Amino acid sequence: MDELDLHHVFQNEARVQILAELEKEKERLMQNQSVSTPGASVSISRHNMKDFRDSAEQQRIVAQQKAALQHAHAHSSGFFITQDSSFGNLILPVLPRLEPES
Repeated sequence: MDELDLHHVFQNEARVQILAELEKEKERLMQNQSVSTPGASVSISRHNMKDFRDSAEQQRIVAQQKAALQHAHAHSSGFFITQDSSFGNLILPVLPRLEPES
C-alpha cells in the first residue's frame, strides 16, 4: 500500500469511529429521554427531528430566495419579488401597474 491508500484507510476508520460514537450518544440520549418521559420518547424525538428539518429547509429556501433575488436585480432591468410558488419558483417577476391616462 502506498501513502495515499493508507491515508484513505485512516480516514475511513476515523469516519466509522465517529459514526459509532454518534450512534452511542444517540442511544444514550434516547434512554435518558425515555427515563424522564416513559412512552413518549419516540414521538417526541420524531416530532423534534421533523421540526428541525422543516426549520432547516425553510432557512435554506430563504437563503436561496435572497441569492436569486440579488442575482436577478444585479443582472436584469426587471423587478422581482420573493413569493411562494406552486411551481417551485424562488422569485417572481413583477410588471409595474400603470395608471390609465385620463
